[in-house]
This record gives sequence, structure tokens and C-alpha cells, in this order.
Amino acid sequence: MAFNFGAPSGTSGTSAATAAPAGGFGGFGTTSTTAGSAFSFSAPANTGTTALGGLFSQPTQAPAQSNQLINTASALSAPTLLGDERDAILAKWNQLQAFWGTGKGYFNNNIPPVEFTQENPFCRFKAVGYSCMPNNKDEDGLVVLIFNKKETDIRSQQQQLVESLHKVLAGNQTLTVNVEGIKTLPDDQTEVVIYVVERSPNGTSRRVPATTLYTHFEQTNIKTQLQQLGVTLSMTRTELSPAQIKQLLQNPPAGVDPIIWEQAKVDNPDSEKLIPVPMVGFKELLRRLKVQDQMTKQHQTRLDIISEDISELQKNQTTTMAKIAQYKRKLMDLSHRTLQVLIKQEIQRKSGYAIQADEEQLRVQLDTIQCELNAPTQFKGRLNELMSQIRMQNHFGAVKSEERYYIDADLLREIKQHLKQQQEGLSHLISIIKDDLEDIKLVEHGLNEAIHVRGGVFS
Repeated sequence: MAFNFGAPSGTSGTSAATAAPAGGFGGFGTTSTTAGSAFSFSAPANTGTTALGGLFSQPTQAPAQSNQLINTASALSAPTLLGDERDAILAKWNQLQAFWGTGKGYFNNNIPPVEFTQENPFCRFKAVGYSCMPNNKDEDGLVVLIFNKKETDIRSQQQQLVESLHKVLAGNQTLTVNVEGIKTLPDDQTEVVIYVVERSPNGTSRRVPATTLYTHFEQTNIKTQLQQLGVTLSMTRTELSPAQIKQLLQNPPAGVDPIIWEQAKVDNPDSEKLIPVPMVGFKELLRRLKVQDQMTKQHQTRLDIISEDISELQKNQTTTMAKIAQYKRKLMDLSHRTLQVLIKQEIQRKSGYAIQADEEQLRVQLDTIQCELNAPTQFKGRLNELMSQIRMQNHFGAVKSEERYYIDADLLREIKQHLKQQQEGLSHLISIIKDDLEDIKLVEHGLNEAIHVRGGVFS
């Protein structure tokens, strides 16, 4: 699950729902005309530390914390509310509430009760997970907007969204809003990543830095307009500096045991890409589970698309192989036709001339080959013998089909392999002989024609 480090806009889902108009798509193109200062990309203050501090809820050192710790200890160990043995029962009840992370711990009639939250150090429903660190630069200008809308609604009216965001930027004609990506989130929410390109009068352009754009969105009147569009959260998507990473790792988040935090840093499977993050309470665990399930579905969808592409490529490969085989056969046929043309051309060219010595030598060689092929003890006789053996084996196999012989599996496999090799050799030999016979017939036919032509000339 990607983890976006950045300062939240502070707009809750409830406030966004209240500000958004009923029905429609949240008012794209109908932003309010709240008066405010003109949009300006001035140098923003560094919001990185504030954002990260808000994310991990780092406590500030204040005297109120010391009093809170003392009151919590009193509520858990020595309440003096009733002044009898019931205070011990109350202490156990307060401990149970603290372990659960909810409720109020009463301990003194003159002091307000302690509010137990899941961030208190005694809450037991805590764990540490790992999230990916962003690797985008501030110059990339990526800002994440979380919409309380479905992805289909966002995509169907994406152009209206871009126009509405451009109006939020005071309609500056030198600015162009671009959508980097849209991703669905659990609970019918959608993440939209945008960046803004600023064109200068000399024709050059640049992306507005993410911190600058985020600072503009954090202005009160701008935040109200974003709420009307359905934005519940905004944050920058920029990488952490080494100093920020060091600060996050050195200081455990609020309510997390330092020992557990140190062990989480040791168990980090990839400290270059992942950073430990606290998971406090079941809601956070459920949120991460939903996001993980959503990412799993997206990965499965991508795998299905890849599988379909592979299947299509395999079909194309099969078609291509068939075409290659067809072209090979066509090439062989054209080669034979070309050879026949060359033979006739050669015969025509040498018509009227006596047979030369090399031609006579070639005819002698061809006759010798023909005799060897037709000799009973040579290839033809062996082929006839093998064919007779095969026919006899088939005949005896049909007659004695009722008999059963049991052969060792390895031996049977060797016999099959041997017979297969013999069959392949015979097929190859038969193919060579047929090709040679065709060539001999062509040469013999050409020689006969040449002799006939020469006989007609001399007569």
C-alpha cells in the first residue's frame, strides 16, 4: 500500500459532506465566488515538517503533558473518588478502559476525568506496519486530492473537474491543470493526483512545486471551494529528506512503545523503500486491510489484462508460424520451378553442341547413383526388407493380439525411442531418394531432349 507523506488539509469527511451541495457531482463548475487574494505562486513556507508531525502525531513538550501523565497514573493505580475498597475496582475498570483505548477514567472528585484514547501508552490494540516512501521530487508538483466520490463519477466528469480546479486557481490563463492519475479507494472514495503547469511570457513552462500548490490549497477560502467539489483531504506527494526520515525513525509515534518501535526498525524488510508506520486501533487496521484488498484487486486486474495479452500474442505467434511454414513451402516450390527453368534454359543454350566432358562425367555419376539405388543389396533392397519386416510385425501382432507380454517400462521406453529413431531415419532416407529420383528424371529428360535436338540438326 502506497503511503502518502504530506500535510493533511484538515477537512474532515463530515465537514465536506455538509459543505457539498446535495445531488449532482459536488458542484463541478459551480465554485463559490468567495472574495480573496489573487492567486500567486510565491515562495511557500516549509510545510514538510508540519505535515510529517501531523501524520505521526508527535507530542509537544508542555507542562500539560506532565499533568496528564500524573492524572493517568492516578486513575490507573490509586483513584480516590469513593474513599473505600470500591476505588480498587474503579482502578481496574480504568485500566481496562486504558487497555481498550476508550472511555473516561474517574479518579478524583475535584479533577476532571482522564480521557482514554487509542494513542495512550497503555492501549494494547497497536501494531507497526510498513508503507512505501514516495520518490517524487517537489519539482514534480504532484498533489493528491481525496474525493468523497466514486471513481466512475470522477472519470465521467474529469474535464469538469479540471475546469473547476482551474477556477480554484483564480482562472489564471498561464496555468494549466493536469491529472496525473486516478485511483479508487475504499469506502467509495477516489484519489486524484494532479499537477499544475505554469507558462511564462517567453514561452517556457514549468511545473508548480508541490509545496507551493499545497500552500495555496490550504488557504481558508480555497479550502472551502475544494470542499464544495467534494475534496476531503489534500496532501503533497514528495519524497522525504534524510533529515525527515531520521527524525521520524528516532522519535516513536504517540502511544507506541519505544522498544516496539526499535524492533520495527530492525525488522524493516527494505529500509531504502519502506518506513514503519503505526497502526492504532481496529479502524486503522481495517483501513489498511481495505486498501490492501483494493490493491490486490488492481493487481489481479492488471494480471488478467497481461494474461489476455499473452493469449493474444500466442495466437498471433501460431498464425505467424503457420504463415512461415506456408511461405517455406512456397519458396521450395518456386525453387524447383526456378531449377526447371534454368535446366530448360541451359538445354536451349547448349542445343547444337556436342556433349562436353564434364556433362559426360555428370551423366556417369548419375547412372552410378541410379544403379546403387536399384541394387538389391543397397538402399532400395534394405528399404524393401524393412518394409517387409514392418508388415510381418503388424500381421503377427493382429494374429496374436490375445497374447499378453509384460516388458519392463524402461526397456519399453528404450525400444520405442529406438524404433522412433529408425522410423525418422527411414522417412528422411525415403525423402532423399525421392528428391534424387526427381532430379535424375529431370536431368535424364533434359539429356534426351538435347540428344533429340542434336540428332535433328545433324540429320
